[in-house]
Amino acid sequence: MKNALKSTTLGIQHLLAMYAGAILVPLIIGKSLGFDHKQLTYLVSIDILMCGVATLLQIMSNRIVGIGLPVVLGCTFTAVGPIMKIGEEFGISAIYGSIIASGLIIMLIAGFFGKLIKFFPPVVTGSVVTIIGITLIPVAINNMGGGQDAADFGSLSNIILAFGTLITIILIFRFSTGFIRAISILLGLGVGTIAASIMGKVDLMPVQDAAVAQMVRPFYFGYPTFEWSAILTMTIVGMVSLVESTGVYFALSDICDKKLKKEDLAKGYRAEGLASVIGGLFNAFPYTTFSQNVGLIQMSGVRSRKVILITGSMLIALGFLPKIAAITTIIPTSVLGGAMMAMFGMVVSQGIKMLSKTISDSQENSMIIACSVGLGLGVTVAPNLFSALPSGLQILTSNGIVAGSITAIALNIIFNMLPNRKRQETVVVSKQSA
Repeated sequence: MKNALKSTTLGIQHLLAMYAGAILVPLIIGKSLGFDHKQLTYLVSIDILMCGVATLLQIMSNRIVGIGLPVVLGCTFTAVGPIMKIGEEFGISAIYGSIIASGLIIMLIAGFFGKLIKFFPPVVTGSVVTIIGITLIPVAINNMGGGQDAADFGSLSNIILAFGTLITIILIFRFSTGFIRAISILLGLGVGTIAASIMGKVDLMPVQDAAVAQMVRPFYFGYPTFEWSAILTMTIVGMVSLVESTGVYFALSDICDKKLKKEDLAKGYRAEGLASVIGGLFNAFPYTTFSQNVGLIQMSGVRSRKVILITGSMLIALGFLPKIAAITTIIPTSVLGGAMMAMFGMVVSQGIKMLSKTISDSQENSMIIACSVGLGLGVTVAPNLFSALPSGLQILTSNGIVAGSITAIALNIIFNMLPNRKRQETVVVSKQSA
């Protein structure tokens, strides 16, 4: 009984650590697509449920899927910008078509992704993550003002709530440690929403109107459609997520004293692809490993998959309780914007961190970063730059994230993978002098 209570407590702790990240993604995407409260409640519910399904797929290892480590999965923030862009260009049906198709592609390449990973060194993945983070910042700024086209955009109350939430998150992050620090975003959202309620800016009707329980169903928002540029975008996002997940797999294998084989990695990649396919079918999102939960495992010293099994099961249970999901939908846009600034800024920070060492490695890497980030941001600002090109080529050029990613991959091949005459001459001279 005592062990069961301890495991449950640890499971709840893991749930809270990832909950802010889990709910923020559907909230941001749903609001950008103009969802009403009922649609937004369902979107949050199904996302939470699918986080649990994706987590169970990874920890319950078999011959086909699952890394077999105590890993928690949630929707990747890397996908937020691309999903919003796809929704803007092609509509919601193309979002889920691209998620399903990219998930299938990830499943198909899982066995030999280890060989493809050489095309995604830190200079490439860091550039992609940085581009995605930078393109998300304007979304956060708009929400801090109350939301684009809002009647009270930029009002004093919205500015106070946005920066009050951001400052709360910063203070909690600065003056706390461990678990409290891990849930600083969640606590900041809570404080901001309470303040907004006192100011009369919170409507509780969505919570009152939400059903106590619900059944989930596939294609809730409609049947998927398939656009090549959208599929390519989400496949690149999926590959970047696999590179990030690989780091988490090895970190956990070290903590758990479990040596990973190629087959284990393939099963882990395949599980993430399968989670994306299921997510797309039920109108949720692509999933990846959450590194904050690795920190909790390290802090607690409890490496049991049983704890994560409890976390995954609780996430699935919460997905059937729309009233709990509805609570998250009453968060005012300006409060959400303050938290988004911190979250999206951390995406940029993560990209810069990945790039910091590669910049000092060589001037070639600096050129790769300069061109890919510059082109990615430029196409985002001026998406019609390449409108004169054939439609087939516009698949690669009309989306800033795709354009920047393709540029980073191509330049990395040119600078770092193709034979370099200058380097060969240097090697020859050094051998002769020896």
